[in-house]
Amino acid sequence: MLDGLVISVDAMGGDDAPGVVIKGLEYFLKHEGKGRRARFLLHGDKAQLDPLLAKAPRTRERSEIVHTEKVIAMDDKPSQALRRGKDSSMWNAVAGVKAGRANIALSAGNTGALMAMGKLQLRMKQGVQRPALAASWPNPNGISVVLDVGANVDVDAAQLTEFAVLGEAYYKAIYKKDDPTIGLLNVGTEEQKGNAVIRAAHERLSQSQLGLNYVGYVEGNDISMGGADVVVTDGFTGNIALKTAEGTAKLIGTFFNEALKGNLWSKFTTSLNSLALFRLKRRIDPRRVNGAVFLGLNGVVIKSHGGTDHVGYANAVNIAIGLAESDFLEAIDARMDALHDEDDNIGFIV
Repeated sequence: MLDGLVISVDAMGGDDAPGVVIKGLEYFLKHEGKGRRARFLLHGDKAQLDPLLAKAPRTRERSEIVHTEKVIAMDDKPSQALRRGKDSSMWNAVAGVKAGRANIALSAGNTGALMAMGKLQLRMKQGVQRPALAASWPNPNGISVVLDVGANVDVDAAQLTEFAVLGEAYYKAIYKKDDPTIGLLNVGTEEQKGNAVIRAAHERLSQSQLGLNYVGYVEGNDISMGGADVVVTDGFTGNIALKTAEGTAKLIGTFFNEALKGNLWSKFTTSLNSLALFRLKRRIDPRRVNGAVFLGLNGVVIKSHGGTDHVGYANAVNIAIGLAESDFLEAIDARMDALHDEDDNIGFIV
């Protein structure tokens, strides 16, 4: 039995698992995890994991394998995953949190299946209608958090208000800012803009006495420019925005590399500016913000991008440890109780 802070890992989840998972854990322990007390409960095929751990001594020393040969495919529907997925690596990773053997569950596997298993096993926190998937987003001043980015296609005003509360608690826990700004994503900043759901959520957040630092409507360009620390939206819009941003970052990287390697002069100037170019490349690297969190469950489940490499996976591990070391879940409980007491007092209609 592992002691201390434990992360329950779906070692078979992801496009290149289990190889990238073990490489990611080893990279984290080598570069970012020095002095961190985390240990890992690895759920997966022992025959595949043992030779990988033999090449990853730091991870081997801190890990315990829970053997299972069953794996959830990336294209399985959530309903199929629930029917066939018990005793799979993903199911067992979440079950480790439910049983109290681990503080956090982490998977790079099927997003819909992971959400379904999280909801079924951990249940929703009292007062939370649906979980929201929160993703980090680089901006000129640091990081923004956007939620929802894929868990809920359709939402109502009450759920968007809950997302604001969840997002604030998450931002405080990970980025250590006491009073993060919260914005509601809309097609414009004017009061009359947006559909009925957006306008109702705006009215509710504007009236709130919870002390949320609500700044009103923000637009799509404000996400990348830091218009708010926490940007609230529905999962349909948020997922499209996230995938668009990822694609744009890759396109810029491709154009950038082509320009630098175009001729001898380009190569010469590149060498002169190598340090500045390295810093720029690092700032726009999507791996630095890999690791989305399902907020609103009675436990913490983190979703790594299925196609990330070991560096991106290590960042998801870092987020997991940051949450495990915080009072994140207790902060959500207190905020949600206050939110629904306020709703009862003002007669908010959802």
